[in-house]
Amino acid sequence: MKTTILFLAGLVTCAAAYAQTPDDALRSSWFIPGGSARSVATGGAMGSLGGDISANNVNPAGIGLYKTKEIVISPGFYFNNNKANYRDSSTATKKSAFSYGPIGFILGSPAGRNSKWTSTAFSISVTQLASYNNHVSYHGYNNMSSGSEQYIEELVRDNADSTAAENNYINGSSLAYRTFLIDTWYDNSGKFIGYKSLVPIGSGGGVYQNYDEDTRGGYHEASIAFAGNMADKLYIGGSVNVPIVSYNRDMTYRETDATGNTNNNFAYYEYSEKFKSSGVGLNAKLGLIYKPKEFIRLGFAFHTPSIISFKDELRAYMTTNTEGYVSGSVRKSSTEELNSGNPATRQYTQLTPWRAIVSGSYVFREVENTKRQRAFLTADIEYVNYRGTRYYASGEGSDDSGAKSYYDATNNAIKDYLGSAFNFRLGGEIKFDPWMFRLGGAYYGSPYSDKELKAHRIMASGGIGYRAHGMFIDLTYSYTMNKDVNFPYRLNDKPNTFADVTNNRSNVVLTVGFKI
Repeated sequence: MKTTILFLAGLVTCAAAYAQTPDDALRSSWFIPGGSARSVATGGAMGSLGGDISANNVNPAGIGLYKTKEIVISPGFYFNNNKANYRDSSTATKKSAFSYGPIGFILGSPAGRNSKWTSTAFSISVTQLASYNNHVSYHGYNNMSSGSEQYIEELVRDNADSTAAENNYINGSSLAYRTFLIDTWYDNSGKFIGYKSLVPIGSGGGVYQNYDEDTRGGYHEASIAFAGNMADKLYIGGSVNVPIVSYNRDMTYRETDATGNTNNNFAYYEYSEKFKSSGVGLNAKLGLIYKPKEFIRLGFAFHTPSIISFKDELRAYMTTNTEGYVSGSVRKSSTEELNSGNPATRQYTQLTPWRAIVSGSYVFREVENTKRQRAFLTADIEYVNYRGTRYYASGEGSDDSGAKSYYDATNNAIKDYLGSAFNFRLGGEIKFDPWMFRLGGAYYGSPYSDKELKAHRIMASGGIGYRAHGMFIDLTYSYTMNKDVNFPYRLNDKPNTFADVTNNRSNVVLTVGFKI
């Protein structure tokens, strides 16, 4: 059986109150970013190589190598294959989706006669850095804990009376209370002593648990970049970027009685939610590329944290079958029922981690005429401080002390739950003008501080390119192996169990460009 871990109390508090956990922070920071076919084929190692529109999102100094004008489009397609192991049970799912790399243009031109710059370049692009289109499902037998216990923990923590339990927790605990998944608990004298779950766990009890999650959307970035070239030796650039995030999740979680007893007051419960999140933000990327020798390029880039303003909507539904516990054994409740037909909403600001990238490239037969260059090797080392992610209340109710306390607790949980990591990217190209052949790879380390949470991302890629007559066509195939964990629920007072999820993603990217 998969090793269980005792999760952070602060994290559970956050998740119970607002259905938001530090895992949400990783949607905006832990991914292998998309790029042009050339960039993806060389592992995304664009920190010192330059000469590609993807440099806008890695090291904007790289567009300083342009002295001509170019327009680029990059359609693509993803194929997801997932395997999940939960309590010794395995499940496989698939999902495919359209994607795209950078679409935009670069305007490079020689500088004026009296300028200290040899040339300058300006670029505008929009890129899908991450795709959220995926489908994860798993199931297994559990006699240790139930998802219903998270609702009891929430009510006990808040010292909630029956009126509060029935009305104040519109995304979870009130739904559980109204459908009698959980109920009040009295001693023999009739004195109220707390809440109980009707789910049979332990002492011969157990449930079959099923989790299914379908997600859609993506992390997009619009960029405006500028770079200068000084004597074809030093390139300095910067970009202002607007992250545009859309994320939709349809999730269903179900527990079914595994005892075979049809008279124990529990047959099943099912919780489902429809979650929608959208955000717009701002960040900057600064970088330089230096050639100490003609054939050597060294690069450094710094990505400021993104400040992203989010608005979330959540609609939750619960159905519980308590057999003969109450009349009309099947009860239903929903967020809309408790919120005048509206979803639960929240507004907040997320500060994503900063990044630093050190890069190097070796160009065989480095000459100004790129057609005569024969090959290159390039590599990036990137450091990301995931635990630097922060949340802040915004919009209506941002001055509320409860909201501030919640986000303080979330931020404290992030400090303990997430860590920092190094990412490595490596690639190369060999040229037989007008054809080019490329290979690359990337490794992204685990963002978690707990070593029991085994997670990483590994990508291998290869591609081919053709350049002639003022145009180019690049085609790339990449294969990414993503290993992560997924918690169906979290508890304070018991070890938490989770699913190991392996996502194998194939990606095909086509980039077409024209000199203008």
